Amino acid sequence: MRINVDKQFNKELTALAIPFALQGLLNALVGASDALMLGRLTQESIAAVSLANQVSFVMSLFISAVVGAVGVLVAQYYGKGDYECVKKLLCMSIRYVFVITLVFFALAFLAPEQLMRIFTDEAALIHIGAGYLRIVSFSYLFLGLTQCYLMLMKIDGRAKMSVWISAVTVIVDMVMDFFLIYGFGKIPALGANGSAYSTIAVEVIAFVWCVAASFEKGRIHPDGKSMLYFSKQLEKDMLIVALPMLASCLSWGLSISVHSVIIGHLGTDATAAYSVTNVATGLIQCLSHGFASGAGVMIGGLLGRNLLEKSKDYDMLFVDIYHNEIDGLKTYAILEKRAKKIKLPFKINYWIENAILTSLRRYVIDTLYCHMEGIEMEKDEYVIAVEEALEDMEFVSFSQIENLITDEGLKEFAAKLNLNA
Repeated sequence: MRINVDKQFNKELTALAIPFALQGLLNALVGASDALMLGRLTQESIAAVSLANQVSFVMSLFISAVVGAVGVLVAQYYGKGDYECVKKLLCMSIRYVFVITLVFFALAFLAPEQLMRIFTDEAALIHIGAGYLRIVSFSYLFLGLTQCYLMLMKIDGRAKMSVWISAVTVIVDMVMDFFLIYGFGKIPALGANGSAYSTIAVEVIAFVWCVAASFEKGRIHPDGKSMLYFSKQLEKDMLIVALPMLASCLSWGLSISVHSVIIGHLGTDATAAYSVTNVATGLIQCLSHGFASGAGVMIGGLLGRNLLEKSKDYDMLFVDIYHNEIDGLKTYAILEKRAKKIKLPFKINYWIENAILTSLRRYVIDTLYCHMEGIEMEKDEYVIAVEEALEDMEFVSFSQIENLITDEGLKEFAAKLNLNA
């Protein structure tokens, strides 16, 4: 493989990745400061707030899917210079995200005790967490909308401004946490509820800042006409990207929430310890997420400018299918089919390709065996796709089957599978 050191590429990626990583770090620091201050208050407070924040975490999975999908499209249209379509996409993301946040706001405000009982059966944690949830739920309405604006900032060259917004809100959050959690002078000590009030304040500040920045000269901002604009094609394009992203987010995100449910039922000590480790994990992940997000924005911009020739400077595309092999098979088959159709000038490598091919090999062998023995198979979308692909093939010798189930044979076969995203 040729290693092509592209200084301009590295410069552009670093310019995007560092602000992304810094923003992630700053957001993680908000959680770290909350954990530190609540941990000094009582163990029950840090445990209850950690469990209560699982509600906003699940909400963020849905928001990330919508904002991420719209971001892919925005990067392409921004690369084309179609700023009117960018505005329509921004408004589309705002509409979808507002509905999501409104649902979670209603759940957290109206039924906080019931939500807390999902995560723990300890009365003290339910009481503290429910009070925190009812207050912090108001921040959800601003959090999602802010993410829509920050997404556009990162694409249109204002990534540094998004970092400044995050930096200021972190400072404000830390200061307000100190005064509201512990109390100072005539300011009463509010405990865990103080952290909720500070969260509302910083989300409002971030939202107002983003909206004000969008009205600067030459910047894209929503208007009444765009907010009421609906396009079946744009909606379809967004959902094609958003649904796989949502499945991806939920596949790992809900597993994390299940961990919290399990830990929450082990008692206050275990929950408090788990909340601290979550903060540490978030701090560690910032850099990798920053480079991944930066690369995504760059790729979208290149596609929008139809710079397919640029891809010839590179020998390989690496795809991280981080589902299990069954979930990854669908993505693998779709990418292989599209790669073969447009004849990409580079090779695609996959993170768990061996596991995916092993899974596909099992489907092929089982299907062929059942067909020869006249056994009716239990049908799922993979079995149906394999059967349809095999119908177009003719086998006159066992060696043909042996060739089919080799790695190279299965790669060719995967491109024939009719699996929809």
